[in-house]
This record gives sequence, structure tokens and C-alpha cells, in this order.
Amino acid sequence: MTAAQPQKKAIFVSMGDDGALNREIAHELAQIWIDRDLSWLDFNERVLAEALDPRTPLLERAKFLAIVTANLDEFFMKRVAVLRPSLTPAREKLLQEINLRVNKALQTQALCFRDEIIPGLAKQRVFLSRWEDLTPAQQEEAETFFDVQVSPALTPLLIHRGESFPFLSNLSTSLVFRLDDEAQQQHAYGRVKIPGDLRKWIPLRAGLESDSLLYVRLHEIVRANLSKLYPGMKVGPAMIVRLTRDAEVAQHEDLDGSALDRVSEQVRKRRYEPVVRLEFNGDNDPAIRELLCSHFKLLPVDVYDGIGEPDYTSLFEIAGIDKPEMRDTPWTPVIPLDLRQDHADIFSAIREGDVFVHHPYESFDESVERFIKEAAHDAQTAALKMTVYRLGDDTPFVKSLIDAAESGKQVACVIELNARFDEQRNVHWAKALQGAGAHVTFGMRGLKTHGKTALVVRKENDCLRAYAHIGTGNYHVRTARLYADCGLLTCDPAITSDVVRLFHFLTGQSHGPDCHSLLIAPVSMRSRFLELIKNETELRGRGRIIAKMNQLEDAEMIEALIRAASAGVSIDLIVRGFCCLKPVKNIRIRSIIGRFLEHSRIFYFGAGHSPGEGLFYIGSADWMFRNLSTRIEVAIPIRANEPKRRLWEILDTCLNDRRESWILGDDGHYERDSSTDDEPGVHQRLMASALRGH
Repeated sequence: MTAAQPQKKAIFVSMGDDGALNREIAHELAQIWIDRDLSWLDFNERVLAEALDPRTPLLERAKFLAIVTANLDEFFMKRVAVLRPSLTPAREKLLQEINLRVNKALQTQALCFRDEIIPGLAKQRVFLSRWEDLTPAQQEEAETFFDVQVSPALTPLLIHRGESFPFLSNLSTSLVFRLDDEAQQQHAYGRVKIPGDLRKWIPLRAGLESDSLLYVRLHEIVRANLSKLYPGMKVGPAMIVRLTRDAEVAQHEDLDGSALDRVSEQVRKRRYEPVVRLEFNGDNDPAIRELLCSHFKLLPVDVYDGIGEPDYTSLFEIAGIDKPEMRDTPWTPVIPLDLRQDHADIFSAIREGDVFVHHPYESFDESVERFIKEAAHDAQTAALKMTVYRLGDDTPFVKSLIDAAESGKQVACVIELNARFDEQRNVHWAKALQGAGAHVTFGMRGLKTHGKTALVVRKENDCLRAYAHIGTGNYHVRTARLYADCGLLTCDPAITSDVVRLFHFLTGQSHGPDCHSLLIAPVSMRSRFLELIKNETELRGRGRIIAKMNQLEDAEMIEALIRAASAGVSIDLIVRGFCCLKPVKNIRIRSIIGRFLEHSRIFYFGAGHSPGEGLFYIGSADWMFRNLSTRIEVAIPIRANEPKRRLWEILDTCLNDRRESWILGDDGHYERDSSTDDEPGVHQRLMASALRGH
């Protein structure tokens, strides 16, 4: 099996890094394509709309403002970084469009915070104050805080052109200002970095009533006290500078050294990658602007002028304050119905039938985490294997795997070291597992291991029985409370035998696994999905397809969908993020944005049956070229009646939603579906369903 099988007979090229259309494409077909980067900006604007929506609780609105900025940071690090190195006229035009779209969104974000969030919080006795609005007593309290808690962490520097130019780290916020030495009749420029590991909103208590909270921005406290860092110098107005660096470090797998060493070096080099965005805020000094833009070799499209906060991700702190009346009603995931009954262990429950789990409505801790934990401490467990893409710092899974290895069980863990932005964490956990005697491998060269799969092998009645979990989301306990994902716990031999083959393939570095039930990318997933679409196409107008995913970009899949729609297949696509296809006749496209991040990948093919009685698949892959051709992905057929019913409920709820859905028009623009203020959305309906016991 080669690392990446090329697409065949695609209308478009495989999109490449810039998503360019094939020059030979017929004009009429080009009209249905949406640029992936502009479509991603559409998605982030839908996230911004949650902050603008007065129906969203106030602190949740602040959280969505923070998410908008976090999303943009990743967009510039990952996507804009790809566009900049070799500027063609098409790419330059795209960067200009991105600049215009982002600036417009930034203005909307700033106005929302200034005119709605800050006044709204003030009405609830939570004050987000500027330095100049503080009372003398509050300024004195803040100055004392600066002297004791901030000043020791600061490093005042001078900026000179040339080699001594200070290093500015990725996503760091700095104050840059003119310094005048009147005695020497000289001037220079100073730079002070705002410490990244300190709180960005500092609480003050002086003069407040007991029911009030007041916060001031850390960078304003630093700015007000700059003269203490440069005694004898006159400090001019400060510009706030924030920069973003390229996150796309070239990988060299042929270099000497272990995979762990190579990835550690890759993470180190990322710190020094080129700057792809420079944000200015506060007082404007043309000389400072020219100095920085020249040093970092930036174009006008790389520069953004803010009118609000320099970094809205700081609002995650505000969103977390103890004011439950301004947040969503707390949700406690329920224990899955099949696991509530009195079973000696989770394995006896699975033996009674496949267990479908839907997070965060159902507890990840009491299902998937319990599955691994019980296996690790179960005397009958002979082997425990997992794929790992993102785990998180507070993961219980590594502890369970270590416990299993130290107790003599065979433990194998396939860790994806190149999970972007999680490399250091994954390297750390890989070393911890290796130290405990677990077999740690890093997947297939040239293919990221993105599938979410776990295998437990137990000794039962002198025989071996395998149990498996296949999911749509990562083994990450924190995101499992925020992301809507689903999975299946099963001991069906038709499935588990394929999972065994998959792990043999991943750890043994053999040829592609010969799986009969599982769909494995890049081996069989693409061809099977294309076959299923073709089958619906041949049903002479009775075909039905519903596909739910995070993004839709793969050219060959889009071509197949268009062909099916033209043959009368009724197609609904639920695509949360970017979608490169405009709706055409018989294809309807919606995006759902709300309390939880829609992350599950669910695929339904009617196969001529009554609604809900067709073929269901869940898996780890979106319909993107990278997922289907350059990653190890896993999808599983759902055959048992109850899991199929549950999946149909999810899809039906999404398709009938009029509160959290955005409908993509044939002009390529999204419009929010109309609804009444009190109409429950997808997430509220599914929470209610979970409480009813499905």
C-alpha cells in the first residue's frame, strides 16, 4: 500500500494546499465550488453569531468571542501559512479577500464586546474596567500587584534593527513604545512582553460592594507602570503588538534519530517559523509599525489593526467566573442506559448487545473511560491496545495503560506524534508508556493515525474474546464534555476480528489490513463510500443519503454526490465547518453551531428501505482528501437495531432543527434558519432525550 493513493476521475484536482480548481474544469461545474479557506471564514462567522445572539447567556457569549479568536489563530498558523510562501496572483487575491473578511469580523467582534458584553456584565455587577476608569484606591491596589506579582516576571528590552532584534514568540502580546533619553538627547524603542503564564484579567477589591466583581486587563497594568522598568527614560504611548507564526514545520522522516527526537526537534523549530500575521492595537506609531513590518518582511495583507481587545482568548477567564446565572444550565452526562443495569462488569453488558454511546449527552467517564480502566485492572484481560491522537494533560487513559503494563498485561499503544499542537504532550505520554513496558509505536510512515479505536482481549472459558470501541472523537476526557461525538462498544466477532487485523497492521508495519466489516482509509474507505453512493444512484429516484461530518472537501466524493443528485437521490449534508460544495438540485446543506461542538461523523444510506432502516456508518473521517487518502481512519457499520434507532434520532433531530441550524444557499452564503426564541435546538432536544432514557 502506498502512503497516499491519488484520486481518479475527479472533477477537481486533489485541492492541494491552496484548494485551487483544476484549470481544465468545465465552467458550469466550477460554479458549484466554494474555496475552502473562505468557507472556513464563513464557519467562524457562524461561531461569532453565537456571541451576537442575545438568546445566548452572557458569559457564554464571551466564551464564543474567545473561540472566534482561537479559531482565527489556528487558521493563520495552518492555512494562511500555506498560502504565503509562493504567492501566485490567485493566492494573492485570496489573501486580500481573507484580509477583508477577517477585518470585518474583527470589527463586529469588538463592537459586540464593547457595546453588549461589557455593559451586560456591568448590569450584573461584573465590571471590566480600563485603567483610566479605576479609582485612585484601585489604581494603588493594581500598582502593588504589579510590583509584587508582575514586575519580577518582566524583561524590559530595547529594539534595534539588525541582529539584536528581540525574539517575539508565537501568539505573544507585547507593548512596544518609544523611549526618550532627554539627558543624552537620544531615543530608542522598548519592548515588554506580557507574561503568557499569568492571568490576563486581574481582580481588584478596593472600594467594591460585596456583590460586585471588578477586573482590569493585565496589559493595562503593565502599560501604566512602564516607567518603573525604564527609570530615567521618558516612555511614549505604547502600541500593543501580537504576532502569529507559521505552524507548518517541514518534516524530515529520513533524518537520523528516533521518531520522538524528530518530533521534539520539529516542535522546537516551530518557535522560529516565519511570522504570518501581525496585529496592532492601542496607540498608533507609524515608526514602530514600519520597524516591525520591515523586520518580519510582511505585506500589507499580513497586518491587522484592532479596535478592541488585543487577544480575545483572554475572555475564557471571564467566561469561567462563578456566575452560573449567566451561563448555560449545567449539564451532567447520564450513564448510558445499557450500562445502568446491574452487571458484574462492563464486559458482561457488552456481551448482551452492542452499546451505543453519544457524548456529551451520555457519560464518557462511565462508558469509554470505564471500558479501558476495567480492562486494565481485570485479571482476565490478556491484551489492551489503543490508538491515540489527542489525549490531554488530565488523561486517565495513560494511567490505566501503565497499570495494565505493570501488572503484566500486553499493552500496545499507537501514538500519533504529529497531531498538530499536541506533539509535546504526545511525546511525553509516549515516554511514560515506554517506561512502564508498554509497546509504543507511531503508526505508518507518511500516514497520520487518526482513527479512534481501542481493543481489549480477555480470557473467557479457556478461549479468547475480543471487545472493541470505535468512536468519532478522541480519547480526551475534557473535550468529551464539550464535543458531540458517538461510539460503539462491541464484542461482535465480525468487528473485533477486523480491529485485531488493524492493530496487527499498525504495529507490524505490514501491508494494508484485509478487513471485511471496518472501513479503513486509505485502503478501503473511499472505495466503499463511493460504492454506497453509486448504489443509491441506481435506485431510480428512491435513493437517500444523509452525511454528517466536520468538513466536506474531497473532490471525488463531491463528484459522486453531484452525480447521485442528478439521478434523483435525495441528499442532506450536515457539515459543521467548511464545505466546498454549493447546494444543487436534490442536495441540501446545513451547519449546526451551538452549545456543543458538532464533531460526530455519521453516514446513512437508505438502500431502498424505510427511513431509518438503511445502512449506517460512524467513524473518524471527514470527506476530505487528507482523511480518505493520507491518514489511517476507521469507520464501522452499525447493524444492531437500537444503535441504528439512536443514530436516526440524531440525524432526524439535526434535519428538523430551526434553532441552531444555518442553511447554505445556492449562492454560497449561509442564512440562519428561522425560529421562535423559545424553540429548543438540537443540543437541548438531545439532552432531554438522554434524561428520558432515550
